[in-house]
Order: sequence, then C-alpha cells, then structure tokens
Amino acid sequence: MIARLVIQTVLWLAGIGALLFGAAGTVAWPAGWWYLLEMGALGIWMGLRLAKDDPALLEERLKPFIQREQGLWDKVFMALVAIVWCAWLVLMALDAARFRWSSVPLWLNVAGALAIFLCIWMTGFVFRANSFAAPVVKIQSERGHKVADTGPYAWVRHPMYSAAILFFIGLPLLLGSWWGLACAPLLVAGLGARAVMEERMLIAQLPGYADYAARVRYRLVPGIW
Repeated sequence: MIARLVIQTVLWLAGIGALLFGAAGTVAWPAGWWYLLEMGALGIWMGLRLAKDDPALLEERLKPFIQREQGLWDKVFMALVAIVWCAWLVLMALDAARFRWSSVPLWLNVAGALAIFLCIWMTGFVFRANSFAAPVVKIQSERGHKVADTGPYAWVRHPMYSAAILFFIGLPLLLGSWWGLACAPLLVAGLGARAVMEERMLIAQLPGYADYAARVRYRLVPGIW
C-alpha cells in the first residue's frame, strides 16, 4: 500500500506539474515548484500516518474518484470537479507566470503556503475522527459505517470541506494569481452544494445521521452556515 501511495502521489504531481508549467510556458516558476514540493511532502506524510494509524482509511483514500457504489449525482459532480480543477490551474498559470496579469506580494505568497499547510493539518484531525472519510459519497456498509460526531465533527458537519476553503484561498495566493482567488467563492459554493446533496443521502441511508445533523447546526463555518 505504501508503494501505491508513492506511485499515485508521483503521478498526481506529474499531472499537476504538466498543467501548471505547460500553461505557464516555462519551468522557471518558483511558486509552481514550491506548490508541488509542499503538496508532495504533505501528501506522503499524511499517507504514512494513515498507513500506521488507519490503513483501512488509507485504502479508501487511494481508490479512484469514480466508484461503483457512488451515486450518479456524485459521479457527475466529481467529473465536473476534475474539469474545473484543471481549468483553475491553467488559469492561475496563465495569470501568474505566462502573462503576469497579477502582482501578488511575497508575504501573501507565504500566507498562501501557510493556508495550504493548515488545510492539510486540519484534514489530519478529520481523518482521526472519521475513519469513513472516503473521497466519494457512499455508505461503507462493509466497514460498519457509523456517524462521526467527535473532534472537528462536533463543531461542523463537514470539517474536511471547511479545511478545503483554506486550500481554495491559499493556492492562488501561493501561485500569485488574483484571478485564481476570484474563482474561490465559486469553488466554495460547489462544496456547499455537494454538502447539501451528501446530507440528503446520509439522512436517508446512515442511521443516526439525522439526529447528529439536528445537534450540530452548522455545515462548514461555525456561526455562519
């Protein structure tokens, strides 16, 4: 499983790098390399932690984003995510590196890198509290799927999506793209839509989730929504 983790991480980084540097028209883009280095290091670190503490969750996280058990709506959603993700990366590379429409100060580049780190750090707490945090929306009956209500789940119902908000803000700041940052609200809105659809399925199919949703009022941001 460790070998698969490393291989998938390398292939993922290679794909991201091809998009970024291809759109940038150059490999002489320090911010692009820093992003790949940060995500590669954090991804391997998180994977090794899961391999030790929760190998069943790591096995789930290594599965593809389109799965047989997944609902049709989530398959469509994930296909759209792949398209939007690639377009977002290309836009930021064109903006920050090829045409240099944006000028983002260095301290905000650093803040962006910190936001990405905080996103992964928060995700670690999510994984510790929820062994069923699969990349797709499905009920894992074969693993005894149950409601997670401790740790960050005591504050919001979708803490991994909450962490992703930091990523959507941090990545364009790190890469130096105001246009990329302008897209962040649309990406967050997409997460919100998925959270609503996911909850409909969980309330209908996962025992105890309706009671949990009644106890924990907020989906993504405490006190707001």
